[in-house]
Amino acid sequence: MSSNIQRKRVRKSPADRRMEIVDAAAAIALAEGLEGITLRRIGEQLGVRPGLISHYFPAVEDLVAEAFGTAAGTELDTLLPMDRAAGTPTEHLARFFSLATGTAYDDISRLWINARHLSRYRPVLRDRVGHQEAMWRGRLESLIREGVDRGEFRTDDPHVTTIQILVVIDGLGAHANIHTGDRPDAVTRMAVTTAERELGLESGTLLDHTGALGTEGGQLSGTDPADVDAAPGD
Repeated sequence: MSSNIQRKRVRKSPADRRMEIVDAAAAIALAEGLEGITLRRIGEQLGVRPGLISHYFPAVEDLVAEAFGTAAGTELDTLLPMDRAAGTPTEHLARFFSLATGTAYDDISRLWINARHLSRYRPVLRDRVGHQEAMWRGRLESLIREGVDRGEFRTDDPHVTTIQILVVIDGLGAHANIHTGDRPDAVTRMAVTTAERELGLESGTLLDHTGALGTEGGQLSGTDPADVDAAPGD
């Protein structure tokens, strides 16, 4: 009697298989860029035939858009969770900066640059990028408005302040895409200093609140805790 026992293959539900495909594509996008997403590449990653991938995504452009949306959406939920029952708006904003402007965030910053460039030629991806941008603006503006209502922040126009902060973060993300050396501290803190100035906070307020909420359950995907900057940056 043979001692070799054939492992029984577990058949996944269509929803689970689709999620597996999208998650694999998102991981490749973060590591290699959206151009690395092909039916063959995903099939190799998952150990299945490319035909199975095309069954769920007949057009690879749909998979590319879905992968970007998943990666960007995951990071949004990590950096600016919907549930803010614990902690003050100032603490949540400090946590946001400590994660979003650290070196652990460079991969997703590069992915945003990649997606915005490709979206010029890919309508499906362009729609997804626009949707994700609106989600990010809405989530951050909601936090700022909450801080204004609670008397922690002061700004005449939370919408404009939100855009100012995100523009600085986007610019620093572009800097991270091409800069390979150490970042000067003044550059590292540009987004934080902009937020403190526009929200009527004393200099150093967001730094003082860093770590108040910790990063439990909010670790950036694919990173080691030691790689996340301890202080707000960029």
